[in-house]
Amino acid sequence: MENSKLNLLTAKNSFLLLVDYQPAMFRGVGSGDRTIIKGAAVGAAKAASILNVPVVLSTINPKLNGEVIPEIKNLFPKQEVFARKMPSFDALEDKGTYDAIKKTKRKKVVVSGLWTSMCFAFTALHLIKDGYDVYGLIDAAGDSVPDAHHYGVKRMLQAGVIPVTLVQLISEWMHDWANPKAGELMKEVYSKYDAMLGM
Repeated sequence: MENSKLNLLTAKNSFLLLVDYQPAMFRGVGSGDRTIIKGAAVGAAKAASILNVPVVLSTINPKLNGEVIPEIKNLFPKQEVFARKMPSFDALEDKGTYDAIKKTKRKKVVVSGLWTSMCFAFTALHLIKDGYDVYGLIDAAGDSVPDAHHYGVKRMLQAGVIPVTLVQLISEWMHDWANPKAGELMKEVYSKYDAMLGM
């Protein structure tokens, strides 16, 4: 029996789900450098926009927490952002979000969110339960304190989430430097969000 997790992520077999990248949620992050966390989320969104990877955006209580940060939202100006009607920590409990996920018709999902131990973790666990191959974008996640982030990640890994980082994700989506979008990815993503390739 084929192990689908051994198949690399591509721009045609996966989608990106970003949960609660809102100003108030960022203000509550104390587990790591907010600039790095924000850069990883924006970098993933930019790469997805360049490679035409479907993106689903979910928010919790935007009246209180603010809308999706403009660095992400402006990449997808015509796309609906799903403000969860029931303010659940699990983005999949919102029908609009879940319907958008099903509409992609893809079973590999790259997911990240604020905060790690709550909205990110609960959403990832729900995705696994529903049969998705779930890849957690770890460097785009943060929580209130380091332990909350650490044990949120650990819980997801124990449940079967596959950890990825921004540069690994972009490289996997791109596959090789012969990709016709490689130059744009280098200019817009690698050079801005990767310490080595940006030198």
